[in-house]
Amino acid sequence: MTLAKIVYASMTGNTEEIADIVAETMENMGIDVEIEECTQIDAEDFEEADICVVASYTYDEGSLPDEIMDFYDDLLELDLSGKIFGVCGSGDTFYDFFCKAVDDFEAAFLKTGATKGADGVKVDLAAEEEDIQNLEAFAKKLVEQL
Repeated sequence: MTLAKIVYASMTGNTEEIADIVAETMENMGIDVEIEECTQIDAEDFEEADICVVASYTYDEGSLPDEIMDFYDDLLELDLSGKIFGVCGSGDTFYDFFCKAVDDFEAAFLKTGATKGADGVKVDLAAEEEDIQNLEAFAKKLVEQL
């Protein structure tokens, strides 16, 4: 069975909700989904997955959250050739570097040799109806790339 691993970092619960939307959409498509908070999983666990997803918020002026830094650094060391990846996350349009964590993780995945399965989804704070539709489309496109 196809396995998707979703790793998230969430301070307020917004990004966890985003990850849950992606997971539920994939599960409804018959995909086996494992979802983990970033401090509870190793980047190497992506080697077992067919689809790799990171959902992260962006902290302050464009920084990755402290709790996902080790995961990010370890991800850069992997060879994920043959894997499909996608990145989504939350941020605040108040800041100049809105959802920069999405861009940072996309660049990291590309360095691993993984294939980008869908354009990243950036959510302003909490997911609203349009965001939910975008996240569902994102998840479906990742599955279709297999």
